[in-house]
Amino acid sequence: MRRAGLLDVLGRAGRKNVQGEEQQKLDVLANEAIKNAVGGSGRVCVLASEEEEEPIIPPADVNPGKYVLLFDPLDGSSNIDVNVSIGTIFSIHRRVSPGGPGTLRDLLQRGRDQVAAGYVIYGSSTVLVYSSGQGVHGFTLDPSIGEFLLWNADIRTPPMGRYYSVNESHWTRWSEGYRRAVSILKGLDGKGRGKNARYIGSLVADFHRNLLAGGVFLYPGDSAAPRGKLRLLYEAAPLAMIAEQAGGAASDGVRPILDIEPEELHQRTPLVIGSREDVALVERVLEEESEQAERL
Repeated sequence: MRRAGLLDVLGRAGRKNVQGEEQQKLDVLANEAIKNAVGGSGRVCVLASEEEEEPIIPPADVNPGKYVLLFDPLDGSSNIDVNVSIGTIFSIHRRVSPGGPGTLRDLLQRGRDQVAAGYVIYGSSTVLVYSSGQGVHGFTLDPSIGEFLLWNADIRTPPMGRYYSVNESHWTRWSEGYRRAVSILKGLDGKGRGKNARYIGSLVADFHRNLLAGGVFLYPGDSAAPRGKLRLLYEAAPLAMIAEQAGGAASDGVRPILDIEPEELHQRTPLVIGSREDVALVERVLEEESEQAERL
């Protein structure tokens, strides 16, 4: 990442991924790097990537492992060329199939069943944040020795935060419930000081800031994408595990992200994630708006 501009790996790769999104050269390189490193390790029986339509089966000469890896190799890739923080998000499950190569069934598991999840941010420093169900731990890469060093053994997010993060250019496409919720976050209801807006356009970077400083990130479903844009299995679910383990919350606006039963590998979902009280506020406003609509 640090040498991307010198190695001619910035810019578009000239093709689209399964999501219909223009791939960047670094998207492709990151995807291949993770596949090669993990796929041949003997630890996993199947992988799934944002960049590939079908499950990825490890090489035939590698004994299938007992774990499953789902990953977004490079989140926030639209920021690559402008040197804004980007990252890798990952989710790990135990396999549920009895043996042999992994199956789609191994991949389509609830977020609640993850054994580990985390992300790496490539920014002013390279930071790894992960959880295996016993809290959230943060590490920073020391490039002089090539090792990640622990900097926070127990990351906790504030119950209520100072920031809200959302792409407000989509305002006209949101439901009335989301418009009202964001208006309250901005302080436009006159009941208190509003939160400060912070939006980078890189999910993992926006989430990381709010995890540490407190706040809420929203990516609603809207009239153009009713099911939302973010992917459940390798974006929303792993970050939801981190959020809950740090004392926060994650929801699709109605139910916890971790309780959603996935039906498709690249299933999308709305996402409201961050400080517990802020997520609860958004859920409450959406519920009130839904109840009001039912009465009409």
